[in-house]
Amino acid sequence: MARTEYSVDIKGDNIARAKGNEFPTSPKHSIEIAAFIRGMKTGEAIEYLEDVVALKKPIPFKRFNRNVAHKRGLKNWDAGRYPVKASEYFLKVLRSVEKNAEYIGLDTENLEIIVVSASRGRRMKSVFPRAMGRATPKYADSVNIEIIVREVD
Repeated sequence: MARTEYSVDIKGDNIARAKGNEFPTSPKHSIEIAAFIRGMKTGEAIEYLEDVVALKKPIPFKRFNRNVAHKRGLKNWDAGRYPVKASEYFLKVLRSVEKNAEYIGLDTENLEIIVVSASRGRRMKSVFPRAMGRATPKYADSVNIEIIVREVD
């Protein structure tokens, strides 16, 4: 697993960060989730993503929305999906950043997400065997997720 640095170098006493490398999920779904939860409080983001996993609330797809159906319950947007697998990995990193903030003495009720980034990780190549001795390449995508939060008053 590749160890990479954070994309943004923010210093301060009220900053906490967490990162997850090479999660086996869709990069497009992860980028849409990252754009949606940017600027939220961590508690709100965790609550919303738990509803996404339970298929109660959709994530609006604003960038990768070609042939994406409309979903009920979206404000100011129509296209959306329920990216369950990517949401579970975001929940894992969000809970990690809350624990990191608690460890350094920050109030976990007042944490605002200031940086959230989902970037493509390595592509693992394998082959898909076909008839007559041929083979077709197939790739497994991965995603690097990083979240930086700040305690607000």
